[in-house]
Amino acid sequence: MKIIALQKNLKQGVFAVSFLTGKNNNLPILNNLMINANNNSIKLLATDLEVGVTNIIRGKIETPGSFTIDAKIFANYINLLPNQKVELTVKEKDLVVESENYKTKIKGEGAEEYPLIPEVVSDNFYSVGSEEFKKAVASVLFAVSTDDNRLSLSGVLLSFNQDDLCLVGTDSYRLAEKRIKLKGVGPEEAVRVIVPTKTLQELLRIAGGDYTDDDGGGEIKIYLNDNQIAFRFDSVEIVSRLIDEQYPDYQQIIPNTFKTKTVIGKSELLRAVKAAAIFSKAGIYDVVLDFLSEKGVVVVSATSGQTGESIINLPAKIEGPDNSVTINYKYLVDGINHLDDETMTMEIIDANSPCLFKSAESADYLYIIMPIKR
Repeated sequence: MKIIALQKNLKQGVFAVSFLTGKNNNLPILNNLMINANNNSIKLLATDLEVGVTNIIRGKIETPGSFTIDAKIFANYINLLPNQKVELTVKEKDLVVESENYKTKIKGEGAEEYPLIPEVVSDNFYSVGSEEFKKAVASVLFAVSTDDNRLSLSGVLLSFNQDDLCLVGTDSYRLAEKRIKLKGVGPEEAVRVIVPTKTLQELLRIAGGDYTDDDGGGEIKIYLNDNQIAFRFDSVEIVSRLIDEQYPDYQQIIPNTFKTKTVIGKSELLRAVKAAAIFSKAGIYDVVLDFLSEKGVVVVSATSGQTGESIINLPAKIEGPDNSVTINYKYLVDGINHLDDETMTMEIIDANSPCLFKSAESADYLYIIMPIKR
Protein backbone atom coordinates (compact mmCIF):
# COMPACT_ATOMS: atom_id res chain seq x y z
CA MET A 1 0.00 0.00 0.00
CA LYS A 2 1.18 3.49 -0.83
CA ILE A 3 -0.90 6.64 -0.52
CA ILE A 4 -0.32 10.40 -0.46
CA ALA A 5 -2.55 12.82 1.45
CA LEU A 6 -2.35 16.24 3.03
CA GLN A 7 -1.47 16.29 6.72
CA LYS A 8 -4.67 18.25 7.42
CA ASN A 9 -6.84 15.56 5.86
CA LEU A 10 -5.03 12.76 7.67
CA LYS A 11 -5.23 14.60 10.98
CA GLN A 12 -8.96 15.17 10.68
CA GLY A 13 -9.62 11.61 9.59
CA VAL A 14 -7.49 10.02 12.30
CA PHE A 15 -9.01 12.04 15.12
CA ALA A 16 -12.50 11.32 13.86
CA VAL A 17 -12.06 7.58 14.28
CA SER A 18 -9.30 7.07 16.85
CA PHE A 19 -11.31 7.76 20.02
CA LEU A 20 -12.86 4.29 19.78
CA THR A 21 -9.48 2.65 20.15
CA GLY A 22 -7.82 2.05 23.50
CA LYS A 23 -6.43 -0.57 25.82
CA ASN A 24 -7.88 -3.91 24.80
CA ASN A 25 -5.97 -6.83 26.25
CA ASN A 26 -8.34 -9.47 24.91
CA LEU A 27 -8.09 -8.30 21.30
CA PRO A 28 -5.04 -6.02 20.93
CA ILE A 29 -5.70 -5.27 17.27
CA LEU A 30 -8.65 -3.12 18.40
CA ASN A 31 -6.06 -0.63 19.65
CA ASN A 32 -5.28 -0.04 15.98
CA LEU A 33 -7.07 1.88 13.28
CA MET A 34 -7.20 0.52 9.76
CA ILE A 35 -6.16 2.35 6.61
CA ASN A 36 -7.99 0.92 3.62
CA ALA A 37 -6.94 2.26 0.22
CA ASN A 38 -9.07 0.49 -2.34
CA ASN A 39 -11.74 1.22 -4.96
CA ASN A 40 -10.45 4.79 -5.48
CA SER A 41 -11.09 5.83 -1.87
CA ILE A 42 -8.96 6.13 1.26
CA LYS A 43 -10.86 5.00 4.33
CA LEU A 44 -9.81 5.25 7.97
CA LEU A 45 -11.68 2.82 10.22
CA ALA A 46 -11.89 2.01 13.92
CA THR A 47 -14.16 -0.19 16.01
CA ASP A 48 -14.59 -1.48 19.54
CA LEU A 49 -16.98 -4.22 18.31
CA GLU A 50 -20.01 -2.26 19.51
CA VAL A 51 -19.50 0.94 17.52
CA GLY A 52 -17.60 1.39 14.26
CA VAL A 53 -16.53 4.65 12.61
CA THR A 54 -15.40 5.11 9.02
CA ASN A 55 -14.05 8.34 7.55
CA ILE A 56 -13.17 8.82 3.88
CA ILE A 57 -10.34 11.27 3.29
CA ARG A 58 -9.00 12.92 0.15
CA GLY A 59 -5.73 11.65 -1.23
CA LYS A 60 -3.94 9.79 -4.00
CA ILE A 61 -3.65 6.01 -4.11
CA GLU A 62 -0.45 4.90 -5.79
CA THR A 63 -0.65 1.29 -4.60
CA PRO A 64 -3.91 -0.06 -3.14
CA GLY A 65 -3.97 -2.11 0.03
CA SER A 66 -4.88 -2.18 3.73
CA PHE A 67 -2.90 -1.91 6.95
CA THR A 68 -3.53 -1.39 10.66
CA ILE A 69 -1.53 0.88 12.92
CA ASP A 70 -1.55 1.82 16.61
CA ALA A 71 -4.08 4.64 16.67
CA LYS A 72 -2.54 6.65 19.50
CA ILE A 73 1.00 6.60 18.12
CA PHE A 74 -0.16 7.37 14.59
CA ALA A 75 -2.45 10.22 15.71
CA ASN A 76 0.23 11.80 17.88
CA TYR A 77 2.81 11.67 15.09
CA ILE A 78 0.53 12.94 12.31
CA ASN A 79 -0.53 15.82 14.54
CA LEU A 80 3.09 17.04 14.75
CA LEU A 81 3.80 17.00 11.02
CA PRO A 82 3.72 20.20 8.94
CA ASN A 83 0.61 20.76 6.84
CA GLN A 84 2.20 19.37 3.70
CA LYS A 85 1.87 16.20 1.67
CA VAL A 86 2.37 13.01 3.67
CA GLU A 87 3.40 9.76 2.01
CA LEU A 88 2.38 6.50 3.69
CA THR A 89 4.02 3.30 2.47
CA VAL A 90 3.70 -0.22 3.85
CA LYS A 91 6.98 -2.14 3.90
CA GLU A 92 6.57 -5.60 5.39
CA LYS A 93 5.15 -4.92 8.90
CA ASP A 94 6.09 -1.24 9.03
CA LEU A 95 4.25 1.87 7.96
CA VAL A 96 6.77 4.36 6.61
CA VAL A 97 5.61 7.95 7.08
CA GLU A 98 7.41 10.67 5.08
CA SER A 99 6.73 14.41 4.91
CA GLU A 100 9.32 17.04 3.95
CA ASN A 101 12.26 16.37 6.30
CA TYR A 102 10.28 13.97 8.53
CA LYS A 103 10.58 10.22 8.15
CA THR A 104 9.62 7.46 10.54
CA LYS A 105 8.67 3.80 10.72
CA ILE A 106 5.73 2.66 12.84
CA LYS A 107 5.18 -1.01 13.61
CA GLY A 108 1.81 -2.27 12.47
CA GLU A 109 -0.14 -5.35 11.46
CA GLY A 110 -1.87 -6.61 8.39
CA ALA A 111 -5.59 -6.00 8.05
CA GLU A 112 -6.56 -9.66 7.68
CA GLU A 113 -7.48 -10.07 11.36
CA TYR A 114 -9.13 -6.68 11.79
CA PRO A 115 -12.85 -6.99 12.61
CA LEU A 116 -15.15 -5.95 9.81
CA ILE A 117 -17.49 -3.03 10.45
CA PRO A 118 -20.95 -4.29 9.46
CA GLU A 119 -22.68 -2.58 6.58
CA VAL A 120 -26.23 -1.45 7.25
CA VAL A 121 -27.95 -2.18 3.97
CA SER A 122 -31.30 -0.50 3.44
CA ASP A 123 -33.10 1.21 0.59
CA ASN A 124 -34.91 3.48 3.04
CA PHE A 125 -33.41 6.10 5.28
CA TYR A 126 -34.48 9.03 7.42
CA SER A 127 -32.90 12.44 6.97
CA VAL A 128 -32.54 15.17 9.61
CA GLY A 129 -30.76 18.51 9.72
CA SER A 130 -27.35 17.95 11.28
CA GLU A 131 -27.40 20.95 13.63
CA GLU A 132 -30.97 20.26 14.72
CA PHE A 133 -30.22 16.60 15.37
CA LYS A 134 -27.05 17.30 17.35
CA LYS A 135 -28.92 19.77 19.51
CA ALA A 136 -31.77 17.30 20.03
CA VAL A 137 -29.41 14.50 21.06
CA ALA A 138 -27.61 16.77 23.54
CA SER A 139 -30.94 17.84 25.05
CA VAL A 140 -31.87 14.29 26.11
CA LEU A 141 -28.56 12.44 26.42
CA PHE A 142 -27.76 13.90 29.85
CA ALA A 143 -30.88 12.27 31.33
CA VAL A 144 -30.00 8.71 30.26
CA SER A 145 -29.34 6.19 33.02
CA THR A 146 -25.74 5.28 33.82
CA ASP A 147 -26.80 2.10 35.65
CA ASP A 148 -25.48 -0.88 33.68
CA ASN A 149 -28.13 -3.08 35.28
CA ARG A 150 -30.93 -1.14 33.58
CA LEU A 151 -30.11 -1.90 29.97
CA SER A 152 -33.37 -0.54 28.52
CA LEU A 153 -32.63 2.90 30.01
CA SER A 154 -28.95 2.96 29.04
CA GLY A 155 -29.60 4.54 25.65
CA VAL A 156 -31.78 7.09 23.89
CA LEU A 157 -35.14 6.06 22.47
CA LEU A 158 -35.56 7.18 18.86
CA SER A 159 -39.17 7.04 17.65
CA PHE A 160 -39.53 7.63 13.91
CA ASN A 161 -42.98 8.67 12.75
CA GLN A 162 -44.15 9.79 9.34
CA ASP A 163 -43.08 13.41 9.74
CA ASP A 164 -41.08 13.71 12.93
CA LEU A 165 -38.52 12.08 15.18
CA CYS A 166 -38.98 11.89 18.96
CA LEU A 167 -35.92 11.42 21.19
CA VAL A 168 -36.24 10.36 24.84
CA GLY A 169 -33.76 9.87 27.65
CA THR A 170 -34.56 8.90 31.23
CA ASP A 171 -33.05 7.39 34.37
CA SER A 172 -36.48 7.04 36.05
CA TYR A 173 -35.82 10.10 38.26
CA ARG A 174 -36.02 12.53 35.37
CA LEU A 175 -37.03 12.41 31.73
CA ALA A 176 -36.30 14.56 28.68
CA GLU A 177 -38.24 14.41 25.42
CA LYS A 178 -37.42 16.32 22.23
CA ARG A 179 -39.28 16.31 18.90
CA ILE A 180 -37.78 17.43 15.59
CA LYS A 181 -39.01 17.40 12.01
CA LEU A 182 -37.69 14.87 9.54
CA LYS A 183 -36.34 16.27 6.26
CA GLY A 184 -36.61 12.96 4.47
CA VAL A 185 -38.83 10.12 5.63
CA GLY A 186 -38.29 6.39 5.52
CA PRO A 187 -40.90 3.63 5.79
CA GLU A 188 -44.49 4.63 6.49
CA GLU A 189 -44.79 2.54 9.64
CA ALA A 190 -43.57 3.97 12.96
CA VAL A 191 -40.22 2.61 14.19
CA ARG A 192 -38.79 2.65 17.74
CA VAL A 193 -35.16 1.83 18.51
CA ILE A 194 -32.82 2.32 21.49
CA VAL A 195 -29.39 3.71 20.58
CA PRO A 196 -26.51 3.25 23.09
CA THR A 197 -25.20 6.35 24.83
CA LYS A 198 -21.66 5.75 23.59
CA THR A 199 -22.79 5.81 19.97
CA LEU A 200 -24.49 9.18 20.30
CA GLN A 201 -21.57 10.59 22.28
CA GLU A 202 -19.30 9.63 19.38
CA LEU A 203 -21.69 11.25 16.92
CA LEU A 204 -21.70 14.51 18.90
CA ARG A 205 -17.92 14.46 19.23
CA ILE A 206 -17.28 13.90 15.53
CA ALA A 207 -20.08 16.04 14.10
CA GLY A 208 -19.35 18.83 16.58
CA GLY A 209 -15.60 18.96 16.01
CA ASP A 210 -13.23 19.98 13.25
CA TYR A 211 -13.33 16.52 11.73
CA THR A 212 -15.80 17.08 8.92
CA ASP A 213 -16.56 19.62 6.24
CA ASP A 214 -20.10 20.21 7.51
CA ASP A 215 -20.81 23.93 7.49
CA GLY A 216 -23.89 23.60 9.68
CA GLY A 217 -26.33 23.26 6.81
CA GLY A 218 -25.84 19.58 6.15
CA GLU A 219 -27.95 16.55 6.81
CA ILE A 220 -27.53 13.31 8.69
CA LYS A 221 -28.97 10.21 7.06
CA ILE A 222 -30.11 7.45 9.40
CA TYR A 223 -30.29 3.85 8.19
CA LEU A 224 -31.83 0.96 10.15
CA ASN A 225 -31.92 -2.79 9.95
CA ASP A 226 -32.98 -5.45 12.46
CA ASN A 227 -30.31 -4.80 15.09
CA GLN A 228 -28.09 -2.00 13.82
CA ILE A 229 -28.20 1.68 13.02
CA ALA A 230 -25.97 3.81 10.80
CA PHE A 231 -25.51 7.58 10.79
CA ARG A 232 -23.99 9.02 7.62
CA PHE A 233 -22.92 12.63 7.23
CA ASP A 234 -20.25 14.41 5.26
CA SER A 235 -17.50 11.77 4.78
CA VAL A 236 -18.26 9.92 8.03
CA GLU A 237 -20.28 6.81 8.82
CA ILE A 238 -21.01 5.59 12.36
CA VAL A 239 -22.41 2.07 12.68
CA SER A 240 -23.70 0.74 15.99
CA ARG A 241 -25.61 -2.12 17.46
CA LEU A 242 -29.02 -1.32 18.93
CA ILE A 243 -30.09 -2.14 22.48
CA ASP A 244 -32.41 -5.12 22.16
CA GLU A 245 -34.77 -4.24 25.00
CA GLN A 246 -38.31 -2.95 25.44
CA TYR A 247 -38.33 0.73 26.35
CA PRO A 248 -40.70 1.57 29.23
CA ASP A 249 -44.05 3.19 28.44
CA TYR A 250 -42.77 6.58 29.58
CA GLN A 251 -45.77 8.53 28.33
CA GLN A 252 -47.89 7.32 31.21
CA ILE A 253 -45.78 9.35 33.67
CA ILE A 254 -46.11 12.61 31.72
CA PRO A 255 -48.68 14.67 33.68
CA ASN A 256 -51.72 15.67 31.63
CA THR A 257 -53.20 17.81 34.42
CA PHE A 258 -51.75 20.19 36.98
CA LYS A 259 -52.82 22.23 39.99
CA THR A 260 -50.34 25.08 39.81
CA LYS A 261 -48.83 26.54 36.63
CA THR A 262 -46.04 29.11 36.75
CA VAL A 263 -44.56 31.25 33.97
CA ILE A 264 -41.13 32.62 34.86
CA GLY A 265 -37.91 33.91 33.33
CA LYS A 266 -35.45 31.08 32.68
CA SER A 267 -32.29 33.05 33.43
CA GLU A 268 -33.65 34.43 36.70
CA LEU A 269 -34.71 31.00 37.91
CA LEU A 270 -31.41 29.44 36.88
CA ARG A 271 -29.42 32.07 38.77
CA ALA A 272 -31.59 31.69 41.87
CA VAL A 273 -31.36 27.89 41.88
CA LYS A 274 -27.57 28.00 41.57
CA ALA A 275 -27.35 30.52 44.41
CA ALA A 276 -29.60 28.49 46.70
CA ALA A 277 -27.77 25.29 45.77
CA ILE A 278 -24.68 26.52 47.62
CA PHE A 279 -26.64 25.85 50.83
CA SER A 280 -28.22 22.53 49.83
CA LYS A 281 -27.47 19.39 51.80
CA ALA A 282 -24.46 17.41 50.59
CA GLY A 283 -25.48 14.32 48.65
CA ILE A 284 -29.14 15.35 48.57
CA TYR A 285 -28.82 18.53 46.47
CA ASP A 286 -32.21 19.73 47.66
CA VAL A 287 -33.70 23.08 46.72
CA VAL A 288 -37.26 24.05 47.71
CA LEU A 289 -39.58 25.87 45.30
CA ASP A 290 -42.58 27.52 46.97
CA PHE A 291 -45.27 28.89 44.66
CA LEU A 292 -47.23 31.74 46.27
CA SER A 293 -50.13 32.44 43.94
CA GLU A 294 -51.61 35.63 45.46
CA LYS A 295 -48.22 37.28 45.82
CA GLY A 296 -47.10 36.19 42.35
CA VAL A 297 -43.79 34.98 43.78
CA VAL A 298 -41.70 31.83 43.53
CA VAL A 299 -39.52 31.39 46.60
CA VAL A 300 -36.31 29.47 45.91
CA SER A 301 -34.65 28.32 49.13
CA ALA A 302 -32.21 25.86 50.64
CA THR A 303 -31.06 25.25 54.20
CA SER A 304 -28.06 23.43 55.61
CA GLY A 305 -27.18 23.05 59.26
CA GLN A 306 -23.51 23.33 58.35
CA THR A 307 -23.39 26.20 55.84
CA GLY A 308 -26.51 28.32 56.39
CA GLU A 309 -29.52 29.15 54.26
CA SER A 310 -30.60 31.07 51.17
CA ILE A 311 -34.03 32.54 50.36
CA ILE A 312 -34.69 34.20 47.00
CA ASN A 313 -38.02 35.69 45.86
CA LEU A 314 -38.71 35.74 42.13
CA PRO A 315 -41.68 37.47 40.48
CA ALA A 316 -43.77 35.09 38.38
CA LYS A 317 -47.17 34.59 36.83
CA ILE A 318 -48.86 31.82 38.84
CA GLU A 319 -52.16 30.13 38.13
CA GLY A 320 -53.81 27.86 40.71
CA PRO A 321 -53.34 27.35 44.45
CA ASP A 322 -50.14 27.75 46.46
CA ASN A 323 -47.85 24.78 46.08
CA SER A 324 -44.40 23.54 47.04
CA VAL A 325 -41.87 20.97 45.77
CA THR A 326 -38.36 19.95 46.77
CA ILE A 327 -36.15 19.18 43.79
CA ASN A 328 -32.63 17.94 43.11
CA TYR A 329 -31.06 21.19 41.91
CA LYS A 330 -28.60 19.39 39.59
CA TYR A 331 -31.49 17.80 37.72
CA LEU A 332 -33.27 21.13 37.55
CA VAL A 333 -30.25 23.02 36.18
CA ASP A 334 -29.68 20.34 33.53
CA GLY A 335 -33.21 20.73 32.23
CA ILE A 336 -33.37 24.52 32.35
CA ASN A 337 -30.15 24.76 30.32
CA HIS A 338 -31.79 22.94 27.41
CA LEU A 339 -34.91 25.10 27.18
CA ASP A 340 -34.71 27.31 24.09
CA ASP A 341 -36.87 30.24 25.13
CA GLU A 342 -36.13 32.81 27.79
CA THR A 343 -39.59 32.31 29.29
CA MET A 344 -40.44 28.90 30.73
CA THR A 345 -43.35 27.20 32.43
CA MET A 346 -43.52 24.88 35.42
CA GLU A 347 -46.56 22.68 35.97
CA ILE A 348 -46.91 21.24 39.49
CA ILE A 349 -49.42 18.78 40.98
CA ASP A 350 -48.07 18.27 44.51
CA ALA A 351 -44.89 17.52 46.44
CA ASN A 352 -44.89 13.84 45.44
CA SER A 353 -45.86 13.94 41.76
CA PRO A 354 -43.76 14.54 38.63
CA CYS A 355 -43.03 18.20 37.83
CA LEU A 356 -43.19 19.30 34.20
CA PHE A 357 -40.89 21.97 32.74
CA LYS A 358 -41.03 23.35 29.20
CA SER A 359 -40.58 26.49 27.13
CA ALA A 360 -43.46 28.93 27.18
CA GLU A 361 -43.29 29.48 23.42
CA SER A 362 -42.79 25.98 22.01
CA ALA A 363 -44.00 22.46 22.75
CA ASP A 364 -41.23 20.42 21.11
CA TYR A 365 -39.24 19.89 24.34
CA LEU A 366 -40.36 18.82 27.78
CA TYR A 367 -38.52 17.85 30.92
CA ILE A 368 -39.87 15.98 33.94
CA ILE A 369 -38.36 15.61 37.41
CA MET A 370 -39.57 13.47 40.29
CA PRO A 371 -39.48 15.61 43.47
CA ILE A 372 -37.52 14.68 46.56
CA LYS A 373 -40.00 13.38 49.09
CA ARG A 374 -39.86 15.30 52.35
